[in-house]
Amino acid sequence: MKLLNRVYTASVLCAATAMILPAQTVTTLFSFGETNGLFPNTALVQGTDGNLYGTTPYGGINCVPSGCGTAFKITPNGTLTTLYSFCNFSQCPDGGKPFAAPLVQAANGEFYGTTSAGGSSSYCTSYIYPVYPFGCGTVFKMTASGLLTTIYNFCSQVACEDGAQPVTGLVLGTNGVLYGTTKLGGANGAGTIFKITPGGSLTTLYSFCSISGCMDGELPQAGLVQAANGDFYGTTYFGGASTYCPSVFVTCGTVFRITPSGTFKTLYSFCAQSDCTDGSSPNAGLVQASDGDLYGTTLYGGADNDGTVFKVTSSGVLTTLHSFQGTDGFFPYAGLVQATDGNLYGTTGSGPYPGDNLGTIFKITPTGSLTTVFAFPSENAGDLPQSALLQDTNGNFYGTTIYGGTQTYGTIFSLSVGLGPFVKLQPASGKVGELVDILGNNLTGATAVSFNGTPAIFKVVSNALITTNVPSDATTGGVQVTTPGGTLVSNVSFQVRQ
Repeated sequence: MKLLNRVYTASVLCAATAMILPAQTVTTLFSFGETNGLFPNTALVQGTDGNLYGTTPYGGINCVPSGCGTAFKITPNGTLTTLYSFCNFSQCPDGGKPFAAPLVQAANGEFYGTTSAGGSSSYCTSYIYPVYPFGCGTVFKMTASGLLTTIYNFCSQVACEDGAQPVTGLVLGTNGVLYGTTKLGGANGAGTIFKITPGGSLTTLYSFCSISGCMDGELPQAGLVQAANGDFYGTTYFGGASTYCPSVFVTCGTVFRITPSGTFKTLYSFCAQSDCTDGSSPNAGLVQASDGDLYGTTLYGGADNDGTVFKVTSSGVLTTLHSFQGTDGFFPYAGLVQATDGNLYGTTGSGPYPGDNLGTIFKITPTGSLTTVFAFPSENAGDLPQSALLQDTNGNFYGTTIYGGTQTYGTIFSLSVGLGPFVKLQPASGKVGELVDILGNNLTGATAVSFNGTPAIFKVVSNALITTNVPSDATTGGVQVTTPGGTLVSNVSFQVRQ
């Protein structure tokens, strides 16, 4: 097994120069500072008001000097508002350090998220999973104006059997319930999968390391994705059944499936091939593409031990699409997003090598042809991206870097590759008669909405939002919105459920 072979110093990083491929435009929208957040490492989400929302794990006006994190919103043109600074109370019952935890907006308009630390649990002391602020994390809800309410404190059960330290966000299931993972805790101390109602009633669905040798995986560091078949899919950073993975040097990890009711199955164990050419240690979650397969990244492994891009079927057949080689970037911390051009876009936390070592943005076709779109840094564009990209309905991508910017504490950037506007449905599936939000741009004056050709009655709420109900006789397919500027089509097929 080839060991990690890239060493880089601050002096090398600062000496790097930018590389922008033709027709690609990267714009720095915001540079973070101590009071409004530090080192953003989470993906952004588009709200129904057209703004983008996110969190930072450090910074804010509390927990001086490093801060306990923030929640913020930013307009697509770069005006940022800090909505909340965590650890706003003594002993941090409101939580702290929302680490790599993107927000999700529910049908009630409120945002839900997790913090990896803080909370009021009496069972979680500094001697158990020690972090600062003390506490094993929380689930919270927050209004678009920043009013935050803690709805659950992890480690509320003896021995933290309900989980501890969630380090990623939640996903809203088609049943209106939120699903997520915790990195630690559970019956075996190796992490959990849980579901929680918007009101705060939590159920532990699965505790990892339930099989001898943790062949079912352990320490999930990524969130879940609900596939079109209704099941949830995810990854674990450690564990699995591989015999080729020497745990002294590099961990392996798994891909798993779990039903909404909690039936669990390990689909794939990484390092199933000699020298881990199939990848090792997936740090991010999965995305289901339009072809029905799931796509993701591994932080290590591959032909050069610099990480991989892979696809896996819902039954667990895995194909390595690309092994990073350093010259095209290395160490992809984040997952992928499928854009409206059918390609998948992602980031690497370092590279290209030799030279920059500050990270890249890449696109890859579903068949595995990879192109480096942008290499950091460029002026104050930031460096070391560790979060997935978001494609906004205006067609542009938005993302974050944990370092760089005018104050070196990280940035928010936009990327244009020439893709046009579209509409996005929230949720992406529903039954006939159910309420659906349609997110977009320049929606005022819309004259028609149809679900795969079936007309729907609708209401234009704002320039960024239309509400409608799934019409009778609707079938699974694209959603079209006719506006004065032209017809906008949904980025993914809307799934009509029975």
